[in-house]
Formats: sequence, C-alpha cells, structure tokens
Amino acid sequence: MKKLITFIVAIFIFGCTGDFGDVVDFKEVENPNLSEASVVGQPNSSSIWLTGLERQLALVFQETLTLAELGSDNYVNTQTFFNQFMDGLEIQITDPDMRDTQRDIQRLRELAKFGIAEVGPGDPNYDATTEAEFNYFEGLAYLFSGMYFSALPAEPVGVPVPADQHYQNAIASFDAAIAISAKPEYHLAKARANYYLGNKSEAVNAANNALSLDSSFDRTVMFDESNGPSNTFEDALYERATFDDLQPLPTLDFLDPKYSFLDPNEDAPVHYMKAEEAYLILAEAALSDNDIVAARTNLTALLDLIATREVRNIDDSIEQRSQVDEGSRPDNADIVVNGRPGLVLSRQDGNVDVPSVSGTSLTEADIAAMQDNDAGLTLLYRTRQEVFIAEGIRLTDMGVKLVIDENEILLNENINEGDLGTVAVIPSFIAAVVDDLDAISYDPGTNVASTAIDLNAVLVANKSSDQVVPFE
Repeated sequence: MKKLITFIVAIFIFGCTGDFGDVVDFKEVENPNLSEASVVGQPNSSSIWLTGLERQLALVFQETLTLAELGSDNYVNTQTFFNQFMDGLEIQITDPDMRDTQRDIQRLRELAKFGIAEVGPGDPNYDATTEAEFNYFEGLAYLFSGMYFSALPAEPVGVPVPADQHYQNAIASFDAAIAISAKPEYHLAKARANYYLGNKSEAVNAANNALSLDSSFDRTVMFDESNGPSNTFEDALYERATFDDLQPLPTLDFLDPKYSFLDPNEDAPVHYMKAEEAYLILAEAALSDNDIVAARTNLTALLDLIATREVRNIDDSIEQRSQVDEGSRPDNADIVVNGRPGLVLSRQDGNVDVPSVSGTSLTEADIAAMQDNDAGLTLLYRTRQEVFIAEGIRLTDMGVKLVIDENEILLNENINEGDLGTVAVIPSFIAAVVDDLDAISYDPGTNVASTAIDLNAVLVANKSSDQVVPFE
C-alpha cells in the first residue's frame, strides 16, 4: 500500500517514474527534429551524443562536487546558496540534493549505454575514439556511484548494487575503453576504482600505465559561463564575492579560490583526472610496501609536475576572510597555522597567486625527512587533501557515503527504508569529530591560528578500518 499511494503522489508531483526512460525515450516527441530517427542512424550523431555526455558530466559535478566539498573538512559553509545540512554531515533521504546527485549520475550511465547500443552503431561516421569515450563515460557513472554511495541501482528501478560492485563495473567499462583506444585518463580512472577497492597491485599497474602514456595529463570537466551548465562551485568561491561565506580551513587558505572567473563564455574547469593522482597512488602503495625510497621518488615527481601547473594571479581583495565577525578568520601572510607559516595569503595587499590545477605545501625537505611510518602516511594524506581540494575526492577518502533519495525508495519495489544505501555511512571515528571538522581557533592579535583536529592523523590512526586508507 505504501508503494501504491506514494507512487501516485510522486507521479503528480515529479512527473517521473524514476526509471529514466525519459533519458532516451523518444516515443512521446512530436517535433520531427527531436525524434529518435533524428538521432539514431544519422551521420555524426555519435559525436553530437558525446557532446551531450560531456554536458551531463558537468551536471554531475555540479552536484557531487558541492556536496562532497561541503561534507568534507575542506570548507565551512557559513553562508551560501548551497546545501545547509552537509557541513554537519546531516545526510537525509528527503534532501533534494540526494535526489539530484543520484539522478545525474544515473542519467550519465543511461546516456552512455544508449550511445554504445544505439547511437554509435547507427552512425555511419562512428569511430573508435568515440566508442571508447562512450565506454569511459559509462565507467565514470559506475565510479561515481561507488565513490559517493554505499549502494545504488545499476539499472532503472533495479536492485541496489553495493559500492564494490560499482567499482568492478567501472573497471570493466574502463577496460573496454582501453581496449579500443587507450588514453591515460582511462588507465587512471581504472587505478582509482582499484584504489578504493584496495586492489593495490592492480591500482599500481593502472597508475603506471597512465603515466607511461603521458606523465602530465590532465582531463577536465568544461563549463559554459553564458549558456550553462556553469561551475556553481566557482560561483560560491569567487564570483558571488561577499554574498557568500564559504571558507577553507586555514591550512588550505593558500589554495583558495581554486576556481575563479575566466571569461563571459567559459567557466573555470574542474581537473578531475590528472597525473598527480597516479603519483599519489604509487607513493601510498610504496609506503604500504615499506619502500620509502620509491615513495620519495614518486612524491618528488609529483612536486616536479605541480611546478608546471597553472597558477592564476587574481584579485581576491573583496573576500576579506570574514566569518560572521570581521577579522575572525586568518587573512594575512604573517599568520602561523598549526605551527606552520606560509599557509595564509594577504589578500588585501594586492593580487594573489592561487594554483588552479594542483597546489601543495609539501616541500623537498619534507620528502627527504619522510619516514615509512604513520607520520609519513599522514603527510601523504595531507598532500592528497591539498592536491584534490575542490575536486570532490576528500569525502570519499573520509569513508562517508550519501543515501538513496526518498523518491527512489518509494517508487522502486526493490528498495525499502533501512536497506543498504538508504542510511548514510559515516565512520564512527568521523562521527566522533563532526563538530570539529571545520573548527578553528584564531586570535588576530597573536597571528596564531590552529585547527581543532588534524583529520589526516585521524584517518591514519584508523587505517585498519576497511572504510579508509585502502592499502592498509
């Protein structure tokens, strides 16, 4: 009875059955320019469909990026137009952001599968490069399903599939793409899936394969400033200026804002598959093998790569680093954070240099002094946090998972409340410090600031958990 009543209500409210048939269903279309025949079987339709997949990926990142960054310890959401619950990890099935995130990932999957099954084979100009991309995008949908959800259906109104199976599905899709037309990002995507599965040797092999093709590759999600979808996270970090108050930890101040205004047509891209990740995977694997020499070698290569990445010189003086009370957050380069200088920028003294691809406080001296112990692993996770800030990875590193939304629970006969995927996954050691994730202390008179906790140390202290630090 529950399913029947709520199904009728949902049809009137949302106009969607939740089976994603509308993604590729042309039956109700009357406009001859928008019929199935106008797409399937037409010359160059596969390249057009691929453009649509790129656009859908941008929509996925609009959702996953904001939720993941807000839920992590990277930022504190004092005043933005974003989700007001994620900062405290209040993850609810009734939250419309859960619905939108889930649906955008699933739409990416269904669009990619339709491209493989129908659009590509029907296009006389279909080529191997496009076919590989279709498989890559299907793999990305599975990868994001595993990264952000403990379970999610892998087909319309299907049985929820655990995250580990989504990772396996992703690997199969990436292998299909690699077999057709190998690209470094395909190998890296495969490395990431194996990384989160804890498959160390497979992750290392894939990371090495990626770097052998290109040791500095960087694949981005592109955004359209004028026509959309735009990079909404950039809006909060930069363009909305004093309207928003989205602040990074003081330890990450020198990396903010990662995204800033480019021009009226192109919005700042997200660098979501880049060579830096391969080096970090290799370094972490080396540490787990007690091979400090290899770990140092890979981190040195990481530093060399980061030194070549774009650094934008921007005017961020409007920011003023206020949080409710003026001067309540560190805002000048003289400030020492957790005993470390050089992490805070003086934004009132002129333009500041901010890395737009990757940045880190890691130094050659840090690498030389690094040991194969918990302190060394904590340093590596601090580096992961810095390199991947504003890219949606930190929440996954924390072991936190979102929930299947209420509409799916009510409309899908294979899902009931309490099932895997319908309850948020927050590791106990994260739940214990939720109130301190973004907490800082700062006395403007002393130029000394500190974070309430070091979450990287917390992660490493709990490395035996199967929820974090996959290679331990």
